[in-house]
Amino acid sequence: MPARRTIAAAALAAAAVFLFLWLRPAAPPPLLRLTGPTMGSTYTISYHGAGAPAAAQMQGEVQAILGEVDAAVSTWRSDSALARFNAASADPAGMCMDMPRAALDLAQHALLLWHESGGAFDATLLPALQAWGFTHSNAPALPSPAPDAAQLASLRQRTGMAHLRVQGQQLCKSAPIHVEFNAIAAGYAIDRIAARFAQLGVMNHLIEVTGEIRGSGTRPGGAPWRVGIEAPLDGARQAQRIVPLSGMALSTSGSYRNWREVDGQRRGHILDARTLTPVQHRLASVTVAAPLAMHADGLSTLLMALGEEKGYTYAAERGIAALFVIPAAKGDNGDNSGDGAFTIRATPAFEKTFPPQPQKGETTP
Repeated sequence: MPARRTIAAAALAAAAVFLFLWLRPAAPPPLLRLTGPTMGSTYTISYHGAGAPAAAQMQGEVQAILGEVDAAVSTWRSDSALARFNAASADPAGMCMDMPRAALDLAQHALLLWHESGGAFDATLLPALQAWGFTHSNAPALPSPAPDAAQLASLRQRTGMAHLRVQGQQLCKSAPIHVEFNAIAAGYAIDRIAARFAQLGVMNHLIEVTGEIRGSGTRPGGAPWRVGIEAPLDGARQAQRIVPLSGMALSTSGSYRNWREVDGQRRGHILDARTLTPVQHRLASVTVAAPLAMHADGLSTLLMALGEEKGYTYAAERGIAALFVIPAAKGDNGDNSGDGAFTIRATPAFEKTFPPQPQKGETTP
């Protein structure tokens, strides 16, 4: 009898262990990461899911999309389709060139933003940016003089979205303009990558390209992706706010790092398309949330060009989720090298998407 009881007890114990293991939730799939260089910067992608393709396969998918976008619209290389378009001459009758899908998609969206913003968004300002000292060179920026009136008058003959149009599978120009889509290209690439991930059944992912970011699904275990909105500080990287991100993209624009000293004054890289001069306002940065990364990317630049008052009105009236950061201390064109305090102004759409939680170093109006 004792032996039988021992055997029975052992069987019950084994059954209990089996039941525990069967009922215990399965471990979440591992989080896979992809990284690499792109567009003069980097990309970082995290993803997971039962049966998700291996990292090597997904890396190839990502590189194929980024390579396609780079070959179409890069202004860092002379052999891209857009570089050839920019180099081609144009008489008043116009010039058209067959262009790849990525260039046409970006041109159509740039024209839409230009039209809807009354000209505040302009993708033809590359010559003006270069005149103000904003180039792709990695050499330290040296103080320089501002373009004079004659130079600005000459630049106006080589800028203007009114000279650009999409005609079927061709991109056309009626003046010797130079086009660049840097304000929306990263967002466009993110959306293309996200669409490819969805086609492959990878619904949980966080995609960041050159600082623009889009999240879908959740982290392993079901917690939301959480990302930081960077504070506009010169010498440090610090999160202004941490927000959950799923089914949404975030883009932040600002001039607090990309600036030049011109005639003894600090000038940012966001230009006023009407005057071809750096914008003059105290807005340090704008963050936009939107379902598509390309939309968030372009709108953050557009609102930064409009400034804190016109930009806020534009965003609020159109239901755009936007967060405006203005130095609370006296500064110059977004310079916040003082006490690090900011005034935060969020549109109703932003507050609805991300309920405000005031944090150290910020005040809410």
